[in-house]
Amino acid sequence: QVHLVESGGGLVQAGGSLRLSCEASGRTFTDYRLGWFRQGPGKEREFVAGVDWSGNNRTYADSVRGRFIIDRVNAKNTASLQMNALNSEDTAVYYCAAAYSWGPLDNIGTYPYWGQGTQVTVYS
Repeated sequence: QVHLVESGGGLVQAGGSLRLSCEASGRTFTDYRLGWFRQGPGKEREFVAGVDWSGNNRTYADSVRGRFIIDRVNAKNTASLQMNALNSEDTAVYYCAAAYSWGPLDNIGTYPYWGQGTQVTVYS
């Protein structure tokens, strides 16, 4: 079992930055890959970014590529999502997720473990 806790959400002005963190516990951190997903108002949950076991391979949704950076610090059992140049379309609840399988990082079905989410609201 993996327990994930997100933090760092909040209210930010358009154009600003925010850094989300995900703290993991329960199993060996390097056993699983990590992803960030988000669910905006009235929208389905969507992939944002993912990183493999080592942290060397990252993938991003087209909507955030070049603005967001996913990272993981295996020694601290944490992952992060640095979000820059935020706009109103980024307003959502952001979720950290963990996967043991070899499924695609951008596929929600790959991830059996989820955090409770953290709200990010971008205002103009």
